[in-house]
Amino acid sequence: MKTILVTGGAGFIGSNFIRYVFEKAKFKGRVVNLDKLTYAGNMENLADIQKKYKGRYTFVKGDICDYKTVFELMKKYAVTEVAHFAAESHVDRSIFGPKDFIETNIHGTFSLLEASRTLWAGRKDVRFHHVSTDEVYGSLGKTGKFKETTPYDPHSPYSASKASSDHLVRAYSDTYGLPVTISNCSNNYGPYHFPEKLIPLAILNALEGKPLPVYGDGLQVRDWLYVEDHCAAIWRILNKGRCGETYNVGGNCEMYNIDVVKGICRALERAVPARHNKALEGKNYVDLITYVKDRAGHDRRYAIDFSKIKRELGWQPSLRFAEGLAKTVDWYLANPEWVKNVKSGAYKNWIKKNYTR
Repeated sequence: MKTILVTGGAGFIGSNFIRYVFEKAKFKGRVVNLDKLTYAGNMENLADIQKKYKGRYTFVKGDICDYKTVFELMKKYAVTEVAHFAAESHVDRSIFGPKDFIETNIHGTFSLLEASRTLWAGRKDVRFHHVSTDEVYGSLGKTGKFKETTPYDPHSPYSASKASSDHLVRAYSDTYGLPVTISNCSNNYGPYHFPEKLIPLAILNALEGKPLPVYGDGLQVRDWLYVEDHCAAIWRILNKGRCGETYNVGGNCEMYNIDVVKGICRALERAVPARHNKALEGKNYVDLITYVKDRAGHDRRYAIDFSKIKRELGWQPSLRFAEGLAKTVDWYLANPEWVKNVKSGAYKNWIKKNYTR
């Protein structure tokens, strides 16, 4: 039986990937989910999967930085593939406290690579896939797109730590012959997204009549990718990607941050008209937009050229942004209990500390 170790599988993209593997890809093997369950890890994300695929889905609470745990887990379950999502991922938090990013994103990746190298020595029927970000490339001007050959130029502790982990993965491929692939993706959005990121934060703040914070002039450009499309790309790379290769995964959807927030306001107006939302006290959703001091080292524009994965593996995004955004808004509206639970504890304290202007 094939066994996939998914690191960070209780988080946003990781949980969506596990859901995709079982529900959409119809995977017949076993998935082992290793997650430390920090503030962004949520067991509720996969509660139904746990019940439905009992015997083929296993959750293990643990830290990828703990080599012994990783080694013993991979040995016990005879892991044949690693899908490495586990990472500290929020730029703002990396600015306030970079240590966790160095530990998890660099040392954690090293631990996984070492365990894989030891257990898979000489094997070619295995695969280590590393999920990374377009932020390692730095910032673009008004034109052009990131390609797999674009030189790295990270500008935050987060992107620097991810760039370091990318280099480690390549080094293990070149030095030890470890069968690896890497993907660098654009901004994801969709269900189960922890509400520290722009889209879920704006959705939930707007519903509660709270300010919608927009950094600087709001004209930073990001390429948006619906999370299920991203999961489909990773599955394609795991199964058909060439060893040692990097694949950029983009949404073909460049948008100004301010236009994203306005798009959220429009989607909410269709779903929950402002006149029916008592929290707004007679305001419209767009009236909540609040410009705040720009983030330190804020990259101006990201854009992904995904022609390589389209050409080699036949993947391309399937969902337009407006459609994906509507689905995302509908999901948050349909899951108030998830929202209530995730907005307690560490998240609530973090928002209070960092978004009170």
